[in-house]
Amino acid sequence: MKLIASCVRRGAPVRLCASALAVLVASPVLAQSQAQGTLDEVVVTATRVAVPVTDVIADVSIIDRQELDLAGQSSLKDVLAFQPGVQITSSGGYRSATGVFLRGASSSQAIVLIDGVRVGSATLGTAAFENMPLDRIERIEILRGAASALYGPDAVGGVIQIFTREPEDGFHATASVGAGSDGQRQASASLRGRDGAIGYSLGLSKEKATGITLTNSPVASSYNPDKDSFEVSSVDAKFSAQLSKQHLLSLSLMHSEMDYQFDGTSSTNPLGLTKLTTDAWTRPVLNLASLKWDAQWAPDWKSSLTLASSDDESVNDYYRYSDGALNGSSRYDTHRTQASWQNDINLGADVLTVLLETRSEEVESSTNYTVKKRDINSGMLSYALNQANWNALAVVRHDDNSQFGGFDNWAFSGGYKLSSNWRAVASLGTSFQAPTFNQLYYPGYGSTTVTPQRNRASELGLKYQQGSLSAGVVAYHNEVKGFIDPATNTQSSLAVLRGVTLSLQNQVGDTRYAVSYDYADPYAQPSALRLVRVARNVLNFNVNHRMGAVSVFGELKLSSDRVDNNLTFTGRDVLAGYSLLNVGATWKINKDLSLLARINNLTDANYVLSNGYAMPGRNAFVSLSWAI
Repeated sequence: MKLIASCVRRGAPVRLCASALAVLVASPVLAQSQAQGTLDEVVVTATRVAVPVTDVIADVSIIDRQELDLAGQSSLKDVLAFQPGVQITSSGGYRSATGVFLRGASSSQAIVLIDGVRVGSATLGTAAFENMPLDRIERIEILRGAASALYGPDAVGGVIQIFTREPEDGFHATASVGAGSDGQRQASASLRGRDGAIGYSLGLSKEKATGITLTNSPVASSYNPDKDSFEVSSVDAKFSAQLSKQHLLSLSLMHSEMDYQFDGTSSTNPLGLTKLTTDAWTRPVLNLASLKWDAQWAPDWKSSLTLASSDDESVNDYYRYSDGALNGSSRYDTHRTQASWQNDINLGADVLTVLLETRSEEVESSTNYTVKKRDINSGMLSYALNQANWNALAVVRHDDNSQFGGFDNWAFSGGYKLSSNWRAVASLGTSFQAPTFNQLYYPGYGSTTVTPQRNRASELGLKYQQGSLSAGVVAYHNEVKGFIDPATNTQSSLAVLRGVTLSLQNQVGDTRYAVSYDYADPYAQPSALRLVRVARNVLNFNVNHRMGAVSVFGELKLSSDRVDNNLTFTGRDVLAGYSLLNVGATWKINKDLSLLARINNLTDANYVLSNGYAMPGRNAFVSLSWAI
């Protein structure tokens, strides 16, 4: 009862919840019967092994390459923002720092993986979404819900896994150029192919813009009305070698770097500059390297051995506008190494998975952290039970943290087919999160008294599937003990993350559409205050209609208000609700050439996602793409 009550307590929009649920339940009846095809996609993130999307128990979304091709100049954060259960915050502009909230959990309570390798900052606890090039992503899987049993610490709200472009049979080349508002310029190129046992995928991209002013409040201590530009470049490579029919070796490399202006002043300030005479730049860098060996030791036993390293680097430099003299600098770098050995054993239709993993996180910084390194050694065991009418997943995991000792987590989920189209799903599990290095040691903010957060989560859902039509409703309840407020770094006794997600995806003839509604009610105890930057009500609608060589599409978001800390962190402000409408079209000129045009924020809505920071107004973008 506690799960279902999430939609009706603490001032929830009862009529809206009921209406949305009624629409989703009725949709299979109302939808035209000519919805064609079946969803033959597989999902990896939900269980760590490939599972048909129709058999997935967990609450998962997939962003495919077709959807990414429509993104234009939009960044990864903009694409994620239109997904169920996802909300974002941004410190202004097109490519500024971003936080992602899954099911109301704070931005540090989600794991980000690139091809199975964890990335992000150990000081902030977040990943630099703004620094990941969309052009080189093949697909994205979003797993919502507590997932520490599968993926280890920090997966309180879920996991976002990014899969990059893979080698492909034959030879394939692509190139694109684009231009848009606020001085936006974009170019990319790639090569993919396979010759015998050797495969390759190579890509590079570059983007720049004059941008907009990031801060919008003249009373802010950092306010500067100038335009803040950015430039981002990325290069990646993936090579594969089929050593034999049973053994595949893969090497993946990625480097992405950005330079963007922001409004700020140096804390040391030897030149005595003001916010109007300071030219501030931040330079985030993402480096990733991984070597993977996939082996089929027996017909029913395969394994994957992965060795990887990743770097999340951030440098802030402060210059004098008049002559470029350096006024101060700060640096925060995280280096991770990771080794994992996963074994999947088929027992008839069932799958037993055994995982051993070790990970090291090390911080190098201009700030002197008391402790700069931690190691996590892990073991996981999971069993996926697959029957004709029902399936289940049981997971147990032990993580040994060099700072905080050992933690055990578990999860159990199950799904039962009520009919050929309807399936009931439920899950129960635990997660934990160790404090970040900032929460522990950052001067004037950190506290060594904060302890790991522990949580228990449950969810109950109903799914419908018929051809290309899929719909679902899930209610969740997640209690986080010892919740650490990211703004004040104070530890409350409890935070409750609860809500309901309703979603519908379908293709009818040449029209593809998706709609989702989220009610989220995260709050802290004993204060009973709402958690910051999470809206209670969010509605997303995406539609794409093909008319021969031309396709038109639209994206609509309606969001209710959010609360935020004010600019001095001494109070709480309300950020107004907003609506956001993006539209666009693609034209397949011939088999090799295509043209994309899109307008973001068509109505020129004035909205903010973080107090004091501006978001782009109406802006347009056009690109030409070539592919063989």
